[in-house]
Amino acid sequence: MTRALLRFNTRAFLSVRKYRNYRLFFLGQSVSLPGTWIQRAAQAWLILTLTHSALAVGMLAFAQFLPFTLFSLVAGVVVDRLDSHKIVKATQTAFMVIAAALAAVTLSGVVEPWEVYVAALLGGLVQVIDSPARQQLTYRMVGRDTLQNAVALNSSVFNASRIYGPGLAGVLIAAFGVGICFAINAVSFLAVLAGLIMMRPSEFFPIEASRRPRLIGGIREGLSYVYRSRELVLVLGLVLVIATMSLNFNVLLPVLARQTLHSHSITFGLLSASFGFGALAGGLVAAGQGRARRSFMLIGAVGFGGSQVLLAAERSIWLSCLLLVLAGVSFTTWSSNSNSIVQLSAPDHLRGRVLGLYLFAYAGTGSFGGLFAGWLVHVGGTTLAFLVSGLAALAGTAVVARLLIREHAGRRPLTLARERVAGLRFSTRPSSHPPSRPMPPVESFTAAVRSPK
Repeated sequence: MTRALLRFNTRAFLSVRKYRNYRLFFLGQSVSLPGTWIQRAAQAWLILTLTHSALAVGMLAFAQFLPFTLFSLVAGVVVDRLDSHKIVKATQTAFMVIAAALAAVTLSGVVEPWEVYVAALLGGLVQVIDSPARQQLTYRMVGRDTLQNAVALNSSVFNASRIYGPGLAGVLIAAFGVGICFAINAVSFLAVLAGLIMMRPSEFFPIEASRRPRLIGGIREGLSYVYRSRELVLVLGLVLVIATMSLNFNVLLPVLARQTLHSHSITFGLLSASFGFGALAGGLVAAGQGRARRSFMLIGAVGFGGSQVLLAAERSIWLSCLLLVLAGVSFTTWSSNSNSIVQLSAPDHLRGRVLGLYLFAYAGTGSFGGLFAGWLVHVGGTTLAFLVSGLAALAGTAVVARLLIREHAGRRPLTLARERVAGLRFSTRPSSHPPSRPMPPVESFTAAVRSPK
């Protein structure tokens, strides 16, 4: 048992042990991301406190995700044109400035809802550049062979922050008010900036050199590449459905805590932390997985949708937390595998644009999804909202799974036909062997040419 745990630990934290640049990045994110989750929870609670409206919380999500709707494709071109390391240093600095400004107006007691919305919108504008740049930087830090491990670890530290970030936000809000949450987030960015500055660019993995893409032509090239890959279209389609219809916890959890469960900010933090604990567990499992798999992606999507269907009718705080743990495990299993599949399918010179499309699918419609979730809560409470979210995820997964199976089945006859043609061509060539020596079968030939010498 101990030996198995040691082997798992070796596999799970391979990128951290092997690459100094990624180790610095990982440690910086481990400090900074809890502050980000503290701020996210505090923003939602502040808007709910100022307006007493679930629809207003939906408007906050609209402001956060609108830049992804408008600029995701453009951001991918920008990342392919510029150095991702420098981009991430600039975006993390901008995040720190926004958090400090929000802390100032809140601690001074003059904060208004429109100021929170403006901060959310500005944060979204920075995020739309930061997200594909960080993904590209991850590839440059660890390379292709350990990318799945690094993506899963990024997801783990991101979702581990859900455990104590929102929980700590609930305690801080109850003890000191909302403003201190924004101040802590601003300070936390110093850690990630220190890690970025200490990196050695000479140790980055090289990427394929190419001409700098023009804006419109670059967007068209990225769209054309994805359109030609049926698997990419299906993976991105599932991401679009789940992210739009089922990934609106920033809207639903504050309302679940305050209105459905008739509780307070501590419960809100506990619910958020439960989802984060599950996401951390799922991320660590995915980190030891080795390579991305479509089957795990689909299993995670089914679990994510099913847990929300069960959560729809739940009125117990502890059972709600248990279902959110299941949702977290499923979410990370789905998201880490889909992210790795998309990244590994893209050539170096198009990775930023393909990631831009992924982020458009993941967050580009989140603005409308947040509004829709807020409207569902307004009409039928969190019961209706979670039921619709879960059923949408299950239906989308069923359709994509069927099409992926059909796509895989369609490839097999084509592959076999190519092997038969290769064997036929081989058998018709003059042989240097004596006539009495039999020709090797097609299966042996194809195995021989595919095996390394």
